[in-house]
Amino acid sequence: MSENHRKPVRVRRVDQCQSVHEIFENCLPAFGGAILRRVYSILDHAIARKCPLTLSIAGPITVSGQHQAWLIPLLETGWVAYISTTDAVCYHDGHRSLNAHTKDPIYEVPIFGDDGALRDEKVIRVTDMGFDEEVLLDQDKFLAAVLSRPEFQKKMTGTELRYRLGAFYGAQEQRNGVEPGLLSTCNRLGIPVFVGAPSDGSVFLNSMKLWAMKQAGLIPEYAFDLDLHAEVFEACAYHHWGLFESEAKGIATLILGGGVPKNFNLQPEPALGQVLGLPNVRGYEFDVQITTAPVTDGSLSSCPPAEAVTWGKVDKDTYLQSTESLPADYSMMMPFVVKALMEKHGAREPHRLFEHRERLVEALRGAVRENGEWLLDSVKYAVAR
Repeated sequence: MSENHRKPVRVRRVDQCQSVHEIFENCLPAFGGAILRRVYSILDHAIARKCPLTLSIAGPITVSGQHQAWLIPLLETGWVAYISTTDAVCYHDGHRSLNAHTKDPIYEVPIFGDDGALRDEKVIRVTDMGFDEEVLLDQDKFLAAVLSRPEFQKKMTGTELRYRLGAFYGAQEQRNGVEPGLLSTCNRLGIPVFVGAPSDGSVFLNSMKLWAMKQAGLIPEYAFDLDLHAEVFEACAYHHWGLFESEAKGIATLILGGGVPKNFNLQPEPALGQVLGLPNVRGYEFDVQITTAPVTDGSLSSCPPAEAVTWGKVDKDTYLQSTESLPADYSMMMPFVVKALMEKHGAREPHRLFEHRERLVEALRGAVRENGEWLLDSVKYAVAR
């Protein structure tokens, strides 16, 4: 390395920093701290560029209360375009909404305690969070009652399901005097919530119960169904909007954990470019992730942004400067990252993509029609029989 390209290591004393933002910029010179500083710097740059930010979250974030600590403040900045998460996150989000403020249903329990004793006490444990089994039974009754309502008796996308469910959670929160949860906040801000594996969680299990009751002749009708084709197409429409209509003409992503939420969050680019064959489609311009999975086992959870470049999911022309993967537990990092970003950047009007989804979906439909010749040719193949 020539002397002209050497970057001096300069730091500032923490007692000279006036904000968390200054600590990120000046007090993390090396090792894992330097990777964290780079993650923060990339997010800082993406927000300054006004790039719509998609957010992928795996893990029990609502059970643990992290959504109220730092996720909801992040959503209220207006930076986040949409969320990709799990059905379980949406299910457990409702627990606090059903309980009055005098009794928080979730409490701390030891990670390495006596789980047999907890079972005897009918206490459910999620890492170091516990709640009574009755909380789940009450949540199931609530969900079954909501899903039985007339407005749910049709085929819809999962984003519409969660938007409507957020309104019911919000009404419960107001009635019981508890803080807003994740889905009610997304409903208020018009943030679409995607779940790539909708059957892997208890919101859908309660829908299955109602379906089974209809099949058994116990109830006369149950018509709710998920339109997965429309939901994936909707995610593609938002990515298309970010590339061609948003102010930044580019899109960024923050991935917390891995699994299905991460994969769903990254798939709009190959869906638009590879599968639908639309021209000039690019991947994410900014991609940062925080995950505990090791890269050496080849799992999707640990796939770094550079590997996603080979799939086209991340922009190949910018990834060396605008991507990073931090091997860490995001619950340890995100309160400080969000606080520092909020110190530097002001809130802006939310994107409210759910409220614009019909127009954006129709715009993508039009692009598909224009690409009809390529698409018709793409389904021709001499299939062996």
